[in-house]
Amino acid sequence: MSCPHSNYRAMEDDIHTDFKDDMSYGDYLKLNQVLSAQQPLSDQHDEMLFVVIHQTSELWLKLAGHELSAAVVNIQQGDFGHAFKVISRVKQILNQLTQSWNILSTLTPVDYLKFRDALGHSSGFQSAGYRKVEFLLGNKNESLLKVHESDPETYQELKQILDAPSLYDVTLQALHDRGLIIESAQLNRDFSQPYSRNDSVLNAWLGVYQNADEHFQLYELAEKLIDIEDSFQQWRFKHMYTVQRIIGNKMGTGGSSGVSFLKKALDISFFPELFELRTHL
Repeated sequence: MSCPHSNYRAMEDDIHTDFKDDMSYGDYLKLNQVLSAQQPLSDQHDEMLFVVIHQTSELWLKLAGHELSAAVVNIQQGDFGHAFKVISRVKQILNQLTQSWNILSTLTPVDYLKFRDALGHSSGFQSAGYRKVEFLLGNKNESLLKVHESDPETYQELKQILDAPSLYDVTLQALHDRGLIIESAQLNRDFSQPYSRNDSVLNAWLGVYQNADEHFQLYELAEKLIDIEDSFQQWRFKHMYTVQRIIGNKMGTGGSSGVSFLKKALDISFFPELFELRTHL
């Protein structure tokens, strides 16, 4: 018998409803733990927005780190197909993170100031998830580990990533393995140090782009890396602009100079030769 209400959807007989002895959706996702973690420290309505945006961002960063770690291994093993898949996923994760700033920007300066003091010295600068992603992409800086010394497990994980080859380092090794000339100093450098632009790397990438049919996998990998940097820079810019919109030029809660500190990150390139080569083509 049909229901006279057109907006009514009847429960189907085969839909499972008894979870006394079975795993439910909430059980699988540990939703009791996840959804009980939003605990604002003030009675201000908008603090919930602030908490949710940053917690969900940390989840996306966790996934991005998971995928980038896989991409490093994939490239080391010559599994370019899977590397392309996970790098494309990271691009979309970064796009999602960028979009989240649009939601946070609905927080007005007046409303943020009502609970900002409750944050103490906590700051996104202390995000281990963000640091992991930056280290995996090659923006190495050992001094940044100091803020994680109070958490030995996190410190050790980040130290291992700091000392290991980044996504770009293993990519340069892949270029060398496929007959392109990369200076040995670039391949055997101290990976804990920031990456510096190199002529041999530039010339190798020029060889890839000028003979794209011959080196198509490397050519496609290069464009995937450009996608990541493009998306990451858009995220950085939107972060900076959102902070500027909400707090102006105030110091950050973690002690940084705030907007001016965030602007400096926009000058950092993970893959400098991939952008420079376009001038020489």
